Amino acid sequence: MDRVDFVFVTGDAYVDHPSFAAALLGRLLEANGYSVGILAQPDWHDAESFKALGEPRLAFLVSAGAMDSMVSNYTANNKPRSQDAYSHGGIAGHRPDRAIIRYVAKIREAYKGVGVIIGGIEASLRRTAHYDYWSDTVRRSVLLDSKADLLMYGMGERSMLEIARRLRGGEGVRDIRDVRGTCWYTGKAQELPPYESALGERPADDDRSLGIPRGRALMLPGFTEISGQSPEGMELFARSYLVQERNTDPVSAHVLIEPSEERYVVQMPPALPLTTEEFDSIYDLPFTRRWHPMYDVPAANGKTGVPALSEVKFSLTSSRGCFGACSFCAIAFHQGRRIQARSKGSLLREAESLTHEKDFKGYIHDVGGPTANFRHDACAAQKERGACPDKDCLGTKPCPAVRVSHSEYLDILRDMRRIPGIKKVFVRSGIRFDYLMMDSDRTFLRELCEHHISGQLKVAPEHVSDKVLSLMRKSTHQIYENFAEEYKRTNESLKKRQYLVPYYIAGHPGAGLEEALETAVYLKKTGFVPEQVQDFYPTPGTLATCMYYTGLNPHEREADGSMKTVYVARGANERRLQRALLQFNQAQNKPLVIRALKKLGRMDMMAVLYPRK
Repeated sequence: MDRVDFVFVTGDAYVDHPSFAAALLGRLLEANGYSVGILAQPDWHDAESFKALGEPRLAFLVSAGAMDSMVSNYTANNKPRSQDAYSHGGIAGHRPDRAIIRYVAKIREAYKGVGVIIGGIEASLRRTAHYDYWSDTVRRSVLLDSKADLLMYGMGERSMLEIARRLRGGEGVRDIRDVRGTCWYTGKAQELPPYESALGERPADDDRSLGIPRGRALMLPGFTEISGQSPEGMELFARSYLVQERNTDPVSAHVLIEPSEERYVVQMPPALPLTTEEFDSIYDLPFTRRWHPMYDVPAANGKTGVPALSEVKFSLTSSRGCFGACSFCAIAFHQGRRIQARSKGSLLREAESLTHEKDFKGYIHDVGGPTANFRHDACAAQKERGACPDKDCLGTKPCPAVRVSHSEYLDILRDMRRIPGIKKVFVRSGIRFDYLMMDSDRTFLRELCEHHISGQLKVAPEHVSDKVLSLMRKSTHQIYENFAEEYKRTNESLKKRQYLVPYYIAGHPGAGLEEALETAVYLKKTGFVPEQVQDFYPTPGTLATCMYYTGLNPHEREADGSMKTVYVARGANERRLQRALLQFNQAQNKPLVIRALKKLGRMDMMAVLYPRK
């Protein structure tokens, strides 16, 4: 073989495990008759490092890795990270900032005219114009900034196989313009599908078509219009985000067109969900579940391996997608709100295979997904109509049509813990306690406490203020209180001493010092003060980031029709004060708490937070 069909460039160290995209897509392509070479964390300073496997016959595939490279390299307070779990030895610095752009630039330097397809979380969430927290600007689609030929967004199995088939059939990568789950671009308006304005201002006036039904394409506001930081630009940004959010379901989504200076980015509807059989077949591929042997050599810090593998090596992915759609989470924008689930048989086969691993100690670390206790669509109507574009499934006011059942998940867990060689099956990925509380049958809660946790259960109430929780699309605080009480009673009945470990976010849009103080008082009352508090991180592709940038809530309107404003804590100072209030018991935070209370005119609360002994 002179050349491989594809060279996959990834910002992660190579681990042959289905939780790593390079391994999953590489194995999938291999199973369908394609040859794939992997360039893991190449030296982005030197074009020669991109020639290590030669020029691919069909295309380069480029991903920043499991995380956006800016999130991987910087904290929420924009400080460089000291570690990278997806790198050899956990050492930071092995992937560049804006990895997609850097990698494609070096590929273009190495090989003129080669086809380049970008994908993964960084490409997916930056597929159209987006607010970039690190530069505090609105940036163009990464498809344009990287000068790639095609962008795949979302989970890429279906898109990848369709593109590969057509490339092998002789089509040029720039000629592929109708594959779901992709974005392409053109500088010629006459090449666009028929469209109408997403904001209802300009109807389609011709019959140009690329096989897309007439009236299915929507023209978004242009990059130039939404990138200016004027009030008008901010509102257009929010309106554009809202249209995009409403077009994330494969059944109901339109083609979206975004003008960007002299060019147009065209987003095809999302890829259709995998069937259970398709999902199973991917996880039946021959993964070794190990890092590449080159990482057995100690890194500069003396450590071997890739730390991220330890979190997933003995964990099982049971589902994808999340109909919770929290405002600060990009899963709905990336994986969608529809649930894709593996069969019980597939999960049991994988669990049994783990018992033969040399370093398996009898413990399955997790059986879950974005939300562990979601195993089916939110309602029966989603199969035919998709997720409702204008209605939340859960949130503060759950839809009455939501189907609530834990029976299938419980059945899987019961059978898994009966497998010889398995001592314990843990559930560590997120449990939606509000969904659990909607279930009139408490069997799952009881068995969760009895068999599937060890001493503590991590949950995410996120905040105490119902005003903030509403903006987060989370359930009310009272629901969490009810769950906490029921969890306590359940453990008492089992004669177990197990605790809740709640997560909280500081600085989320809508949260000011008053709301942080409200949370601090609640934490004082309950006697639990978190060791860690998550600072809100405005990453691309979330509603919360849209609110952070614009100060507007696109889902709420004033009486005059304008968008409701949202308070936003900007700058490191207030974010630091909010975090200090949530961790008031730490000695180093007391001066910051005093500053916050003085600012609020609430020094009377010192006696509540720091009562004299």
